Amino acid sequence: MITAVQRRRMWAMKGLLALAFLGLGFRLVDLQVLRHDRLSQLAKDYTQRTFFFKPHRGDIRDRRGNLLATSVPVKTLCADPTLIKHPGGDYCDEVGQALAPLLSLNQADLVPRLQPRYQLNEQGQVVTHTNGLPVMNRYVVLKRKVSLDQWLQVTQAMFQLSTQAMARAQAAAKNQGRKLKLAEQNYYIGLGSKAIFAEDDQERVYPQQRLASHVLGHVGAGERPVGGRDYLEMIGMDGVELTLNPALVGVPGWRRTEIDRKQREVVAHRDQDVAPRNGLNVVLTLDARIQEMAEEVLEEAMQKHHPISASAIVMEPRTGSILAMATLPNFNPNQPNLSPMDALRNRVVTDLAEPGSTFKIVVVTGALNEGLVRLEEVFDCEQGLFHFHGKPLRDHERFGNLTVEQIITKSSNIGAAKIGIKMGPDLLRRYIRQFGFGERSGIPLVGERLGTVKMVKNWDKLSISRIPMGQEVDVTPLQMVMAMGALANGGMLMRPMLIDRIEDEQGRTVAKYQPQAARRVCREETAQLMVRALKTVVATNGTASKARLENYAVAGKTGTAQKVIGGVYAPDKYFSSFVGFFPAERPELCILVVLDEPERKRGYYGGQIAAPIFAALAERAANYLGIQPDRATEDSPLTSGMTNKLAAAAAN
Repeated sequence: MITAVQRRRMWAMKGLLALAFLGLGFRLVDLQVLRHDRLSQLAKDYTQRTFFFKPHRGDIRDRRGNLLATSVPVKTLCADPTLIKHPGGDYCDEVGQALAPLLSLNQADLVPRLQPRYQLNEQGQVVTHTNGLPVMNRYVVLKRKVSLDQWLQVTQAMFQLSTQAMARAQAAAKNQGRKLKLAEQNYYIGLGSKAIFAEDDQERVYPQQRLASHVLGHVGAGERPVGGRDYLEMIGMDGVELTLNPALVGVPGWRRTEIDRKQREVVAHRDQDVAPRNGLNVVLTLDARIQEMAEEVLEEAMQKHHPISASAIVMEPRTGSILAMATLPNFNPNQPNLSPMDALRNRVVTDLAEPGSTFKIVVVTGALNEGLVRLEEVFDCEQGLFHFHGKPLRDHERFGNLTVEQIITKSSNIGAAKIGIKMGPDLLRRYIRQFGFGERSGIPLVGERLGTVKMVKNWDKLSISRIPMGQEVDVTPLQMVMAMGALANGGMLMRPMLIDRIEDEQGRTVAKYQPQAARRVCREETAQLMVRALKTVVATNGTASKARLENYAVAGKTGTAQKVIGGVYAPDKYFSSFVGFFPAERPELCILVVLDEPERKRGYYGGQIAAPIFAALAERAANYLGIQPDRATEDSPLTSGMTNKLAAAAAN
């Protein structure tokens, strides 16, 4: 028979069991529901690790296969502080002393980073294991972009340090009459082999240093989620590196696997294993040798004329292919942070300026194409002073009657203005747009500017006389060379080509880019008339006789534009330029040279300073490419033979 006391005890036991089950149930709900996500993530952090496999970022080469940008393997050097400072010993100072000189780091800054620290969550609280012990930080990045040679030196230094430390510990244990414990031995082994470890990485290298730096651009670091973790990779920051980053960057691989309590990979428990896919290689239309020539002649110009900047473009008129695009000052893409921001700017596509007299090709081409004028038609250039709507317009010389061809030869502002007035605003603006001004060319570079071409309704009463001479419009150097290239190409405006093709690792073509015509700006007959007129610019009585080549007929145009600063024309500040092509009748190359604010003491007219730079670059490029001469020199066999025949005929 159950007594009352026993019954009370039984109910008390039932109550205690019920409370225990309620507590257990609440604990299970807390762990499995309320804190499931956090605890699940902690469990993964303690038992899983994701290893990344970085793809090789694609190479960039010139049209002849010369390497302009590539990636080399390096290491990201890391430390596990829990293996450096441990109940068995503290070797932070020794490790810092050994590694600092090898890594070119300050020892005083390095040692604190080797100290174990508690891992904190987003709320600043110490993260603990399920057993309640605090989690220590076992991953500290010491230095990125460590060369393989440096990594070898680091491993040797750590092995030597751990060997010496173990020898001292064994000697101390022997003095105490005991042997070194297995756990102590494992600590010293871990100090030498695991305390400092490295992850595979790569470094972008530009073997040609500053060559074509504005075209190539440079890279930086960026993060994106891959395989459930943030993945650090190189990304393009400017130039081709940026515009073709999706092709160059490749696809990373990763492996997610379980690890044991000693942080070793458990091969049998791999969850994911994804192989990387390397980036594609980009082949440019640039020719490294011609690019080098362009930068050399610009460097000479910088030293001689001391401009703010100097730029040059070399392109093929028939295809629009850019063989060289140079701007000084430039920068070293291996160390872009060491250069001022102005040096990083590709002025060929980003800088706008009034073009000056090079723009006269637009108004004369348009008037000829519309049949409004002929090359032989004469205009009165008013002896160098023309009043239009009460405002004076001057020429650099006192010209009287000039034909349309002579207006180009002598670069008469008044003559160009009168042709523009004859065309009228609407027709003039239509030809400006047809030549590609006021729109982006489509070149695969960031920062390209549209330029400024005002609507006719926004012109004032003087605009029709000023725009034909290259005022009240802003253009980029690239737009100007492409416009001249259209005349060299029989009136067909081409899109600029900078990318020739994209290849895979085996050299197989993935994408091939073809020349693209933008539009026809004039009839072929009109373009031939313009070539005839532009050839006279380089004659002895033209404005660019210094652009003359010994073996080639050159067609071109000078430009000297006063700079606009704060809405007004600045005294003694000019853009000096020359743009031309050769051989004139079958053009192979079109070249533009621009100097921004050259010193006046050596001249500032485009024909004085830009034309000789054009000639120097053109001569070198022609010899390098083996362009067939189209004009015999006085000492050539052809000229000598003709002279002998004429002499023989005279004698008979």
